[in-house]
Amino acid sequence: MQISSPLRLELDKSALMANWQSLNRITAGHCGAAIKANGYGLGAERVRHYLAQAGCRDFFVSSWDEARLLDSSEKDFSLSVLHGLREDDLGYALNSSVKPVLCSPAMIARWKAHAPNHPCDVMVDTGMNRLGLSMEEAGSGLLDGLSIDNILSHLACADEADHPLNQKQLERFRILAARKQAKRYSLANSAGIFLSKDYHFDLARPGLALYGGLPVPQSKDILKPVVAIAAQAIQVREVSSGEAIGYGACFVTPKKMRVAILHVGYADGYWRAFFEKGHARKDGVICPLAGRVSMDMITVALPDALTAQEGDWFSVDFDLPSASQQTGLSQYELLTGLGHRYQSVWQAI
Repeated sequence: MQISSPLRLELDKSALMANWQSLNRITAGHCGAAIKANGYGLGAERVRHYLAQAGCRDFFVSSWDEARLLDSSEKDFSLSVLHGLREDDLGYALNSSVKPVLCSPAMIARWKAHAPNHPCDVMVDTGMNRLGLSMEEAGSGLLDGLSIDNILSHLACADEADHPLNQKQLERFRILAARKQAKRYSLANSAGIFLSKDYHFDLARPGLALYGGLPVPQSKDILKPVVAIAAQAIQVREVSSGEAIGYGACFVTPKKMRVAILHVGYADGYWRAFFEKGHARKDGVICPLAGRVSMDMITVALPDALTAQEGDWFSVDFDLPSASQQTGLSQYELLTGLGHRYQSVWQAI
């Protein structure tokens, strides 16, 4: 017997698709999609399905475990694993259409020894000092003999348009592209798309922007929110004036008031940092948080005129830029920390 959840992720598939299409129009080349971390917490399989409907053909995940959940015989799609190729991954990789993104000389040697004619991608570090070959390794002949679809790099400071590292990385990546060792070249992430067309090359790889996050302020008028949270009231109660609510007695009622206890908390990505900042809404009416988040529950204050009872649904404000500003958490943390207890409801809103 199926049991319903007191938590919903209300996901706007039209907004997701529109965000990809908007970014694709901006880019000088093509636009792919980062769907790692389970589609940034929204469900990678459904995310890929809707983005494919929108026209996306290039997808990127972090690990081979993520790739296994998405691998298919679809010839129209490209799926790449950003974190490379361990020895333990070879058995699956050699029998799959998924491409490794080779990040080190050892990975390249491993691929050459087992699948030199199979397509792959390569990551080159141009200044972030995270994953990737050095510029020297990339130019040393190490890549000779590989069938490379995409050479990738990643911008460290694209959300700061004037940061000098952006230009330095661009200049280094131009050197790579001039060697013509791959079919395509990919540098821009979500924020990089908004720097300028100089950063676009053949393929952009947005992540956050697809899901309604704003990588830079100027993206506000282009990107649409995708994610909304709804939580059911476990109980509605009256609290006398001067009584404390929640752990630490941090909130004391200034008058007799009604409150609703909602079924959402830490395991659902609703963090203690929302204390004194977060709120829910019912029938469009704001209901501010009263007290700390309490593991799997929050308490919200109900305005006098608002009708509410046990079992009612409340929308819990989760606008990504606003929630990030309120809590000090990045939009990435907020999205990927949503947890697994929600019932995901995809609709065209």
